[in-house]
Amino acid sequence: MNGVRTTFDAKPRHRRSQVSRRGTREFWCTCVSEMVLIRLRGADGFGPQRGYFVQCDQTECQYVDANQPPCPLQVGLFAEEIKAREAARSSRNE
Repeated sequence: MNGVRTTFDAKPRHRRSQVSRRGTREFWCTCVSEMVLIRLRGADGFGPQRGYFVQCDQTECQYVDANQPPCPLQVGLFAEEIKAREAARSSRNE
C-alpha cells in the first residue's frame, strides 16, 4: 500500500499471554525491564482456602508462574483487593 501499516499486518513487539483486562493494572517488572499487565486471580484448586496468585502477561519470562523471588510479583500488591473479596465472600455466607 502507501507505507501505512494496518492492524492486520502489524506484528507485536513481545509475545504476551491472554490476561483479562478486568482488574488489570500496569506494573514495572524488574525481571523483564518493562511495563507489564498484572491481575489477581484465584489459585488453582477447589475450596474457599485456595489462595491467590498474581498473573502476568509476559510469557517469555522464566518466572511468569512463580510469584517467588526474583520475580517481584507478590499477592501483597493486591492487599486491598483481597480484603474486599474476603469481605464480599463473608457477607454472602451470612
